[in-house]
Amino acid sequence: MIAILLAGCGNAQKVDNTPVAALDLQRYLGDWYEIARFDHSFERGLEFCKANYAMKENGKIAVTNTGIKEGNPKTSNGKAKTTDTPALLRVSFFGPFYSDYRVMLLDTDYQWALIGSGSAKYLWILSRTPELPKETLDAILAEARRRGYDTSKLIWVKQK
Repeated sequence: MIAILLAGCGNAQKVDNTPVAALDLQRYLGDWYEIARFDHSFERGLEFCKANYAMKENGKIAVTNTGIKEGNPKTSNGKAKTTDTPALLRVSFFGPFYSDYRVMLLDTDYQWALIGSGSAKYLWILSRTPELPKETLDAILAEARRRGYDTSKLIWVKQK
């Protein structure tokens, strides 16, 4: 039984989820459209997804996610905090439970980003605009694949 469990652990997908070396948090704050994501229960069925990051007086970051599910607007509010690694934030939507938010690829003008977590199960492509040019998407997807992510699992989020 233990051998079976250990064998299952050895099959976990390995990815390079290293964050970028530098992140100017003030430039990163604001609105981001969700272009694509891996499927997960807390966003399942959502379209027109958008996230807003805003600095709070206490130094933490307010996170507001919005979207539409089956014609109904949905909003979830969370918080994020910085870590000693500039592009690694800790985000929480469920009380004291935090998860990694890793900015793995970032446009020099902060117009798009590739986001991962501490697990290979989560991946997002974000943009300041509801659409990205094909060449930009191709470059982001190539980097995600290079890092070991299965981009065929991405869900393309309706934005229009």
